[in-house]
Amino acid sequence: MIISKTPYRISFFGGGSDYPDWYNKESNYGEVISTTINRHLYISCRVLPPFFNHKFRICYSKVEKTKSISEIKHKVVRNALNLYRVKEGLEIHYDGDMPSRSGVGSSSSFVVGLLNILNFYKNKNLSKKNLAALCINFEHKILKESVGSQDQISVTYGGFNIIKIEKSSFQVKNLNDVNNNSYFSKINKNLILIYTGQTRISENIAKTFTEQLTNVKEKNILRILDHVQLAKKIIKNKSLDDFGLLLNETWQEKRQLSSSISNYLIDKLYNLALQNGALGGKILGAGGGGFLLFYVPQNKQRNFLLKFKNYVNVPFRFSNNGSEIILKKSNL
Repeated sequence: MIISKTPYRISFFGGGSDYPDWYNKESNYGEVISTTINRHLYISCRVLPPFFNHKFRICYSKVEKTKSISEIKHKVVRNALNLYRVKEGLEIHYDGDMPSRSGVGSSSSFVVGLLNILNFYKNKNLSKKNLAALCINFEHKILKESVGSQDQISVTYGGFNIIKIEKSSFQVKNLNDVNNNSYFSKINKNLILIYTGQTRISENIAKTFTEQLTNVKEKNILRILDHVQLAKKIIKNKSLDDFGLLLNETWQEKRQLSSSISNYLIDKLYNLALQNGALGGKILGAGGGGFLLFYVPQNKQRNFLLKFKNYVNVPFRFSNNGSEIILKKSNL
């Protein structure tokens, strides 16, 4: 049996610039600031003993039992097994700490965790850079999905990173060092993650702006990239509340990309948060539902949480580890 453990991520600044529809254009680039958190997605895989009528057993929100790869309905699993030309019968089981389709990078975490396992299964030792690139290509070219490129990189590498993405390459600058540990710890303590209870398909949200990158929307993305540069200065100067205030600015810019990014409930919760101590925040991921992240100074959090007592608050810590194989028994 092999088990992979892959983190979820929180993206702070630069979201929207990591889509190939943007950064593949001449002179454009994407840049994001994000971190992985101590909430994880687990995938286990084992050779299925030859005692069953089925050859493949796939367990997620459904349980599939099939005699061939082509019969598997789970799109990611089916395409991944075909990519690696799997011949043996396998059982693949998924468990996650966070709900899917909620803006914390769960789709890409699943892809990274699964391909990490299949690489190990096929005795391939890929670097983090090559694994992230493989997963980006898999989602864009094989699954043909309209998704960004930051999540695959973030959850493969792990840590609090600046990720710059260009047409044929990407660079990762890890900011987790002894000089920033105390600062990031303080930032972390001022962040609150609230689940809206709404799920959405991020690809559908993304298509509403990536397929129609008008001059106005391109200006929105350029301003979002300006926020990344401001965030770098804030982090360098170890400013606290300015981090939260900039989250508000970048959210106001991002929501202009598409009318599907926000909705009545999101706007209602966001305004409630600002009225009760939050300096800023944003919807995570493509928008439309999922998790809202708020920057709330610690001395205002008690009252803030009382106002949000009917919603799930998920405590979390920044983490440093990317996707890893945590169990590898030789009989697979």
